[in-house]
Amino acid sequence: MNPVIGLDISKGESHAQAFLDRGITHGKIFRFKHDLEGLASFLNYLRDVESAAGKRLSVVMEATGHYHSPVVQFLDEHQILNIVINPLISHQAKKTNLRQLKTDAADAHQLGALFYKEEFEPYKKRGQHLTNLRYLTRQYDSFTGMYVQAKLQFQAILDQVFPEYHGVFGDLYSKVSLTFLDLHPTSKDVLEMTECEITEEIQRLTGRGRSALWCLERAQILIAAARRNPFKETAFSSHLISMQLLIKLLLQYQEHLTDLQKSIDALAEELLEYDLIQSIPGIGAKIAATILAEIGEIDRFDHAKKLVAFAGIDPSVFSSGKFVATQNKITKHGSRRLRTALYQAVRCGIRES
Repeated sequence: MNPVIGLDISKGESHAQAFLDRGITHGKIFRFKHDLEGLASFLNYLRDVESAAGKRLSVVMEATGHYHSPVVQFLDEHQILNIVINPLISHQAKKTNLRQLKTDAADAHQLGALFYKEEFEPYKKRGQHLTNLRYLTRQYDSFTGMYVQAKLQFQAILDQVFPEYHGVFGDLYSKVSLTFLDLHPTSKDVLEMTECEITEEIQRLTGRGRSALWCLERAQILIAAARRNPFKETAFSSHLISMQLLIKLLLQYQEHLTDLQKSIDALAEELLEYDLIQSIPGIGAKIAATILAEIGEIDRFDHAKKLVAFAGIDPSVFSSGKFVATQNKITKHGSRRLRTALYQAVRCGIRES
């Protein structure tokens, strides 16, 4: 006996089909919710199947975003072997069936049957440490995208309120620059202050980070920029409201990204491969953490070609009759995030060379 349960996971609930052995199903489809009562009933169902088979079983499921996470955590807590497979594998298996059937019950049956087919190699579950790292790096990328969008909106507003402000502080998005602009958003506000007042304001915002001379130079540049500005104050009060909201949003994003980066660094530094992979030209701390997180447990790839295929950078093959294509695109299957990280590493490596 080689018992397994195929688990089709959707939002908030799952459908399970048990197999005692290849081609031998056990009972009907079992449906449960991802709440305390539902998971407890699923555990009883697991124990009944193990009792019938006389052997510990495995649970196989597809990776479904975050929906499968509660089930995986529950199975880990009860030391039940679970295997999370790439949806592409199960999708290709479904295409071989003559009948095109798509139901939760059929998917659960398909996943259970897929377990016994040796030609399909499921993904093993990733370690908790790597899963945490992967989640944080993906959150960092997500926040970075929102931060970039906020910067674009901010620049569009600034061009209509105080276009000459660009370049006053070197880094437009530094904390000092954004905070000063939040307090004094128009040329009129700046010109109503004396050079000494502006210098003191900048020095207060920088703390001890900058010299008095640097603060004085910024004040002089700011006054000159305010005088060059084509309009002293905006005709639309909505622009000021939007700009101040965006400034607060940008400062919050910067704080969140800094905290996330610290957490990513702390997790990544516990991995032995972290320093090793950074020895490759073009790979810095951020890219190294992303690559390690997306690859997961490296020992699940018993050949380099499988890792290449997982990244989706293996060349596609096209041939028909006597024709064999010599210029083929990469497959772009597998992990898009890993592929993106490798692309960024190559670009950085080229710039450094």
